[in-house]
Amino acid sequence: MKAWVRFEKNSQTGFGLMENDVITVHTGNMFENPTATDQRVKRDDVRLLTPCTPSKMILLWNNFHALTERLGMPVPKEPLYHLKPANAFIGCSDTIKRPKGYSGMIVYEGELAIVIGRRCKEVSEVDAPQYIFGYTCSNDITAGEIVTKDPAFAQWTRAKGFDTFGAFGPGIVTDINPGKLTIKTFVNGEERQNYPVSDMIFSPAKLVSAISAYMTLEPGDIISCGTSLGTGSMRPGSTVEVVIDGIGRLINHLEE
Repeated sequence: MKAWVRFEKNSQTGFGLMENDVITVHTGNMFENPTATDQRVKRDDVRLLTPCTPSKMILLWNNFHALTERLGMPVPKEPLYHLKPANAFIGCSDTIKRPKGYSGMIVYEGELAIVIGRRCKEVSEVDAPQYIFGYTCSNDITAGEIVTKDPAFAQWTRAKGFDTFGAFGPGIVTDINPGKLTIKTFVNGEERQNYPVSDMIFSPAKLVSAISAYMTLEPGDIISCGTSLGTGSMRPGSTVEVVIDGIGRLINHLEE
């Protein structure tokens, strides 16, 4: 498996294609004909960063049949989504930090994430795959009790937009069929989620098309495709892993 990654070494950042934990360093732009160099670095010798730097992360709500049925909700007629700001983004092995003044539950959601590769506005569902660069793992983290704190207004952006609440990575895989993938989430080694992407209500191509009808998507932007059964809270000190075979393993730790 090859995956595009960004990394930091000796206070310098770079990017490249990782295979078997060895990164072939590239120059140029990851999304526009990057050029391979003869430099190789080992994963253990660098700090992995988020694999790209999105201008925004779009997150789907109610996008899996199994969860929709469990909640007794109607299947949505169009994608339902909200946003995370750039300050929320963290990569693999980074720490999830509890917001100051918040003592409530912090919820994990293991998800498949789409990475946009080209500027995208009002594209058709047929053309949408041309704008998808690849896929990565995502953990949509939420301060659960803030969502309904004000009975007059559901605070999704505030609950999901805290610093460190948008984990994704470790790399971007470009040559893969998302419809055949399975998403698993583990908390302290215990499996909490295990669900197929094939149960998704709106496919990646449909999501890119529908969302681009309302907002321009830029290279590196993330669409996190929503989650299914098994979401729950993390205790302080927990380690949460989002695992998608064929893409990678996103590991983060909730601070004590």
